[in-house]
Amino acid sequence: MNFLDYLLPVDVKTSLMDRMMQKMGVERQLKIIPDQAGVVNRAADRCRSCGHQAECATWLDSHEQASTPPDYCRNADLIARLQHAAGQR
Repeated sequence: MNFLDYLLPVDVKTSLMDRMMQKMGVERQLKIIPDQAGVVNRAADRCRSCGHQAECATWLDSHEQASTPPDYCRNADLIARLQHAAGQR
């Protein structure tokens, strides 16, 4: 992560995570998992420290739906687990 990444508001980076969870269809599953607050906080931290915010925003804008996140997504494992728990895979 470079210095400019620290200047981006936290809300901008967290909104990318929210959009990704919605795009992957796991936002409901994320709300009902055990230790939901802890899981969301760790996922948000991974998203904020990613360094691919512009690329991620472009990817999100160009995909109506997707079954897998982009390769650089630091929450790909979490998304896969949530999809599995929801019976999407």
